[in-house]
Amino acid sequence: MQKLLYFLAYPILWMLSILPMRILYIKATALYILAYYIIGYRKKVVKDNLALVFPEKTQQERNQITKQFFKHLCDLIFETIKAFTISEKEIRKRFVVTNAEILEPYYQNNRSILLMAGHYGNWEWSGILNKLMKHQAHAVYKPLGSKQFDALVKKTREHFGGIIVSNKKIVPVLYRKWKKGTKTLTYILSDQTPKLGAFKHRDTFMGINVPMFTGTEELAKKLDFAVLYLKVEKVKRGYYKATFVPLVDSPKNYPDFQITRMFFDALEAQIREKPAYYLWSHKRWKHRK
Repeated sequence: MQKLLYFLAYPILWMLSILPMRILYIKATALYILAYYIIGYRKKVVKDNLALVFPEKTQQERNQITKQFFKHLCDLIFETIKAFTISEKEIRKRFVVTNAEILEPYYQNNRSILLMAGHYGNWEWSGILNKLMKHQAHAVYKPLGSKQFDALVKKTREHFGGIIVSNKKIVPVLYRKWKKGTKTLTYILSDQTPKLGAFKHRDTFMGINVPMFTGTEELAKKLDFAVLYLKVEKVKRGYYKATFVPLVDSPKNYPDFQITRMFFDALEAQIREKPAYYLWSHKRWKHRK
């Protein structure tokens, strides 16, 4: 069944992908009307999450954020489809890294990097980072159940030469490269929800006590990798800017879980400033105390 679904969906996705962005955004607007006003896709999840983390806001304010979020989510869906075939020239124009030069000291000192990021703005276009650095670029992802769609996701995210590695294999992959002296930069979405019974630490995210994914911090300490935060901001529809923000250079000098806290502090600051661009449809707070 999954194979059939893939073979039916792939030609449609590919044909959409080759359309100009202005056409895709017309379709995104239509999808927003369908998803928000007619189907109500995960609207309750979004509203519950916003009420949980923004109790100080009025219902009207939260409703406005909800609408803005759904507009952004529908844009993001078509931006992800566009990633199948988008050219390097176009994505460099639409996803601008403001301070790539900040990586130069890490190259000179032969330091590998773990790049922490959240589900904010557009994380699917971050594959262009591989074209802007000297290190070997990796990105961590969770494999999909369908082998065909999983292969499509990997192919799309490796569009610009980066290496996509599953979350279960990233530790041995980076360890082998560390042993060989290969310098890497690894992009990790670090605001994931750990499974119950599979986490070591709880802390607050947007004021709510939840389990924390601490694997990035543990890997940084084990291999002595520098840790940076990728701050992605939406400039306007279809345009983003990304900024490298150093967190720690010597992770072994920090108490356990402090680096994780620093990451969430950086992400929370972005969310509070412009909340509509976070992934509110994800049940991030389902294991809260």
